[in-house]
Amino acid sequence: MAVNQASGFQADTINYIDKKTLPLARRQLVAYQFGDPLTLPEGMGNTYTATRFNRLPLPFAPLAEGVPPIGETMTIQQVTATAQQWGDKVTITDVAEIEIFHPLFQKAIELSALQISETLERNTFLALMAGTQVNYVNSRGSRAALAAGDVLDTTTVIRTDAALETLGAPRFMGDEQTDTKIEASSGGKKASANPREMPHYAALIHTLVVADFRQNSTVVQAWTYSDLNRLYNYEAGEWSGIRFCKSNMVPSWTGYAAIVGNYAANAGSFSAANQYILVTGVDTQNQYESRIYGGAAPAAIVMAAANGGITVTTPNTVGYTFNIYVGTTNSPTNLGLCASGPVNGPLAGQATQIPPNTAVTITGTGMAQTPPASPATGLTVYPTYVIGRGAYGQVKLKDVEWSYLKDADKSDPLNQQRIIGWKTFYGTILLNVQFMARIESVSAYTATFG
Repeated sequence: MAVNQASGFQADTINYIDKKTLPLARRQLVAYQFGDPLTLPEGMGNTYTATRFNRLPLPFAPLAEGVPPIGETMTIQQVTATAQQWGDKVTITDVAEIEIFHPLFQKAIELSALQISETLERNTFLALMAGTQVNYVNSRGSRAALAAGDVLDTTTVIRTDAALETLGAPRFMGDEQTDTKIEASSGGKKASANPREMPHYAALIHTLVVADFRQNSTVVQAWTYSDLNRLYNYEAGEWSGIRFCKSNMVPSWTGYAAIVGNYAANAGSFSAANQYILVTGVDTQNQYESRIYGGAAPAAIVMAAANGGITVTTPNTVGYTFNIYVGTTNSPTNLGLCASGPVNGPLAGQATQIPPNTAVTITGTGMAQTPPASPATGLTVYPTYVIGRGAYGQVKLKDVEWSYLKDADKSDPLNQQRIIGWKTFYGTILLNVQFMARIESVSAYTATFG
């Protein structure tokens, strides 16, 4: 008996594609909003300078009758930041726009808008890493000294809050005056029963570290009562005068065993002095240097003679590119020179953005750049940024500008390309590093399942 089965008519089947596209993973953006908005006028270069007049020393002794005081010298402090131009583009061919079911041009606009905000957020976090005030959980002496179990605890949070208050770091919702008597009922400019108006610091905290902090019963109780009084985006709760804002864009660093390099005769410009290399892995989404192949310390590469090079193979890890640092100590602070890196742009010729499982030759010492400090092998360390008002600012020279190129021109006479692009000119400035601090801890949780 003849039976007509569906498998015999597959050529006449139309594949269904849903008009609605699937949602993307959410990004919790919190860091950019706390920077003071600052404007750099056009025509005045790209460097923003902020000036602070320091306090006068208090007089040591009372005045002698009829004798004027010697007087004091006024001093200033200045901090600077350089505005940089950031941007990107998406190019779509006319054929793709005709053939593809979903509207590529519109989707490119939507994705570029997300890219802008996430770029500003990522750059802000990187700038905050230049802060010099660090508390390591359990009073550890360095990132490398952190051990399993050193999760965020109330003692470290209270210690950080107390240190910032001792330094006089201004608080959000606090009085604008430098020295003032405040009303005891509110701690601010006027009496109020609204918890939102209480002076406070803000903390930018990784989502996994929030999970650690929630293990404390006292914190759980406090956050239960403060859930109705959230003030900021993604605020998790308040503790010890600090409002915690969680973010899954906070960077992290994981320690791995050091990667060994080898001497290559007549392959570079190094002298006969021993060299050290350090490899870091950069995730291809946010471009954070999050994998540090430092181990206890990089091993020395014995350079048998001058004009030698160094051969090294990057880890075979999908989703990462790699930077290679080189120097004459086991803490190198320069990128290496390498033909396998970028061929144009500010990083041309540097040993950066190298694909995984790639054998390369480092031919010399490149531009100055300091890699992140390495945690102990096998541990991941997370920073929690505690900031006061006026700690940092966002310097804007040019706001975001969009380019929509859809028409034919001399470079594209047949109108075969559509280009969606954006650019902005800005920079993050640390106005006062004493108004901010960083807590570093590990986490009892992991971002993976199973």
